[in-house]
Amino acid sequence: MGKTYEIVPDGGVTSPKGFKAGGLHCGLKKTDRHDLGVIYCEVPAAAAAVYTTNLFQAAPLQVTRESLAEEGVLRAVLVNSGNANACTGRQGEDDARAMRSGIAEALGIPKHQVAVASTGVIGELLKMDRVHAGIAKLPERLSADERGSDDFCQAILTTDLVKKTACVRLTVDGREVVIAGAAKGSGMIHPNMATMLGFVTTDAAIPAPLLQELLRESTDVTFNMITVDGDTSTNDMLVAMASGLAGNKPLSRDHADFAAFADGLRYVCEVLAKAIARDGEGATKLIETTVVGAGSDEDARAIAKTIIGSSLVKSAAFGADANWGRIIAAVGRAGVSDIDVNTVDIRLGDISVLEQSRPVAFDEEAALAYLKGDTVAIHVDLNHGSGRAVAWGCDLTYDYVRINAAYRT
Repeated sequence: MGKTYEIVPDGGVTSPKGFKAGGLHCGLKKTDRHDLGVIYCEVPAAAAAVYTTNLFQAAPLQVTRESLAEEGVLRAVLVNSGNANACTGRQGEDDARAMRSGIAEALGIPKHQVAVASTGVIGELLKMDRVHAGIAKLPERLSADERGSDDFCQAILTTDLVKKTACVRLTVDGREVVIAGAAKGSGMIHPNMATMLGFVTTDAAIPAPLLQELLRESTDVTFNMITVDGDTSTNDMLVAMASGLAGNKPLSRDHADFAAFADGLRYVCEVLAKAIARDGEGATKLIETTVVGAGSDEDARAIAKTIIGSSLVKSAAFGADANWGRIIAAVGRAGVSDIDVNTVDIRLGDISVLEQSRPVAFDEEAALAYLKGDTVAIHVDLNHGSGRAVAWGCDLTYDYVRINAAYRT
């Protein structure tokens, strides 16, 4: 089956009908990079979100939950970088609510139609005088063109080296529908039920409950299948907004174009997830692990995520060392009991290194040359069932330690 969507190379969160975005520097970061941004929808948008499973959830997540509980719609998402507003007690909660009220007043919308997100250092109070000054200027920075999307993407970055966006268009009821997304994430990456910070916009008409279901389904096979360092953040959140301005009949699972929309959403999430993995702090290469032949998809996901999260596998990738023993060891400790230990095959790219759980003689020089590339594909076949999964991560480098040894300074 061919693709049901068309990739929009220059698209961003403002590409779907009804959306504007903007960003600016308000003084939360020590540099002059943008650190406050907003996505705004001209109409109430059906909304959905997934959040980190970390028990210490930052104040903005609580405020966003409150907003979505009112009507299940959003008009705006306000985001700051440079400060996570996490583990900041009652003052942090008050500050997050003040951010929500401030942007609601500036945009002339109800405060319960505003979501709030923050990213940065944990345990420090926000400089609210600077935040409020920035909020007052944000409405004039809103734009529906590429500039608005770019400014917003810049505003959500912390240690990220690149902005992360994705966009597709497809047809629903004969009408053009656009799905777009932006994300940030580079370190403290090991999502559980959410991403680092992610934002999806679409002009499709879709009920909020169905959007919520689709967002969780897409997250499970994309954002929840990446890792950089095995740390699940206090601030992970993924928010989706659907303006409905494309003019299609509201989507349902019985709709003829439902599968096409679901494919497009999953693709956008996958592109963003892989971009986060590739941009891991200090990373030099993307690692993609495919596991097939498992007893179930759930088993395959557990194994793929264990392999991609192994510090030894990641270090071997950095050193271009074809040490498949680290891979098979990760398979064995993934917590999956339904494995035949005598039937496992492993490939590095096209180079077979293990067949039926026995070593295979391979060209070490060819393996070295392959592993020195900027993408490493690990393929594991358990030859035991039909379950499959793909996970993404990055190598572990000296620079990762350097960056995180001095994160606050």
